[in-house]
Amino acid sequence: MLWSLLKIILFILIVVGLTLGVTALFEMDNLGTLIVLGTEYIITPVKAVIGALVLLLAVWILFKVVGLLVATLRFLNGDETAVSRYFDRRSERKGFEALSEGMMALAAGEGRLAIRKAERAGKYLNRPELTNLVKAQGAEMVGDRALATETFKALVQDDRTRFVGVRGLMKQRLEEGDTDTALKLGEKALALRPKNAEVQTTLISLQSRHEDWQGARGTLAQALKSGNVPRDLHRRRDAVLALAHAREAMAEGQVVTATRDVAEASRLAPGLVPASVMSARLATEAGNKRQAVKTIRKAWDQAPHPDLAAAFADIEPDETPALRLRRFRPLLAKHRGHPETKMLEAELQIAAEDFPAARQALGDLAETSPTARSLTLMAAIERGEGAEDRVVRGWLARAVTASRGNQWVCGNCGHVHEDWRPVCSNCDSFDTLDWSEVRQSEAALAGPAQMLPLIVGALEDHSAPAEDADIVEVPEIALSTDDSVTSEDATSSEVEDADVTVETRN
Repeated sequence: MLWSLLKIILFILIVVGLTLGVTALFEMDNLGTLIVLGTEYIITPVKAVIGALVLLLAVWILFKVVGLLVATLRFLNGDETAVSRYFDRRSERKGFEALSEGMMALAAGEGRLAIRKAERAGKYLNRPELTNLVKAQGAEMVGDRALATETFKALVQDDRTRFVGVRGLMKQRLEEGDTDTALKLGEKALALRPKNAEVQTTLISLQSRHEDWQGARGTLAQALKSGNVPRDLHRRRDAVLALAHAREAMAEGQVVTATRDVAEASRLAPGLVPASVMSARLATEAGNKRQAVKTIRKAWDQAPHPDLAAAFADIEPDETPALRLRRFRPLLAKHRGHPETKMLEAELQIAAEDFPAARQALGDLAETSPTARSLTLMAAIERGEGAEDRVVRGWLARAVTASRGNQWVCGNCGHVHEDWRPVCSNCDSFDTLDWSEVRQSEAALAGPAQMLPLIVGALEDHSAPAEDADIVEVPEIALSTDDSVTSEDATSSEVEDADVTVETRN
């Protein structure tokens, strides 16, 4: 209401001002006399104003005529669009103004406004490569997939914008989950722009999902050549792809191909545990135990891992616990303070029935870093040293709600996998699995923790008194690939079903 009143007052003031100005001009005396070719002209204020306006109009027309002459000369010299550009200059100005407003609307997150401005710019400009791009981005912003698809298809028709259109359609298909079509569009986009880093990364991910390991390795090599991937990252991912191809070849019975590719993967990335384990097992099966030992030791130097220990044990599956402990000494000498090294030595000492040495090897790990595995080992040590039944069950009870320890965890979505794989089974991301510990929340442990008193109490009610209990057997822990306490996936049921048991005799 106030703004309308202000506009009315302003309009009245303008009208009054013009009226007073015209009246003043008519009341003024003559400004002077102009003599042209003997003719005398009296210049009045009104004539002076009219003359000034006519002069401005003449100058404006002169500039237009000169511009038209220049455009005509350019046309005659071979510039075919010079004359048309001269007449379209005003439209171009309006079009570029609308286009700039549309781009600012995109930056501000106003998709609808960006679409309107792009359509307006399209009416004045013959630049679909610009206006369609703004329109497509605006349509994506507001969720109008039909308009976005239509616009991207229009961009594909132009050689100058074909890559932008193909890339836009590829991203749409990815969002829709149509990875087959997205893969084909990604290959087309890479052919148009071989050095585009985004397309290379997307294509590697798509090829990995479709288990096209060789194609992914080719794309990765192209990314390295383009300078879009650091050399150390290229070696790691190339090793992952080589290992994946080796697994596929092994499943198809192509042992030679699998051996070659997994050896290359182990060479490229010694810290890639699954590659070293597979390479060592294949070397063991081929009778090349020396090569298997060399592969395991090289990987162990990077970081200890229970799978490496299991593969090292399988090199000599029939050796006695004492010989096994002696053979493992070089590995145990590395990373002495590492939790994996401590638990491995404790297992070997338990297998050799040297329980004091096992306790010394384990140290305070069960207290400072309690996991299901370390607590189970502590229960085995207590049983081996003849501790009471309640002490053993106390360690096992703690193992039920303890952390599972290190596992293969996706760094992108946090999904836990039973074993390593090149692509996360949950989010389909490539090379994101890492061997790390998953912290359990209090909510996840609330149920089992509340049930423990009932479970332990039931065991105590049905068991013989502690003084009548007779220890019949001591836990026998053998480091192998099938039944080993080294398994990072131990569960509460596996803990209770292990050899760490109490048998009573009447």
